[in-house]
Amino acid sequence: MKKKELVATKQKLAALRNEIVRKLSNFRNASKEVETDIAQDLADKAESSYTKEFLLSLSDAERDQLFQIDSALLRIERNEFGQCQTCQKEISKKRLNALPWTPLCIECQEKVESGTS
Repeated sequence: MKKKELVATKQKLAALRNEIVRKLSNFRNASKEVETDIAQDLADKAESSYTKEFLLSLSDAERDQLFQIDSALLRIERNEFGQCQTCQKEISKKRLNALPWTPLCIECQEKVESGTS
């Protein structure tokens, strides 16, 4: 990958990271608001519980993506970005444009998803 493309990818990953951190902060605040609401009856308690669980599940997915982005940024720093972490082949530019945090080429990802890796 050319240096200019690498810099652009790093900026894209940093922007995505900042957006996720902002969302996680918003989820955490919304979850706290749900906790502090005093539910008057069983239906209100159930709705509050569901809302809190929904917000926390969203934040789990966001945390996973944040971890993947941090790993990709680390691979950039180590000059390992764009190289499949399983087979060591180059990851296609098309795949990296779509999923800049991906650690696997499409073939290795398909093996993981099918359970044959």
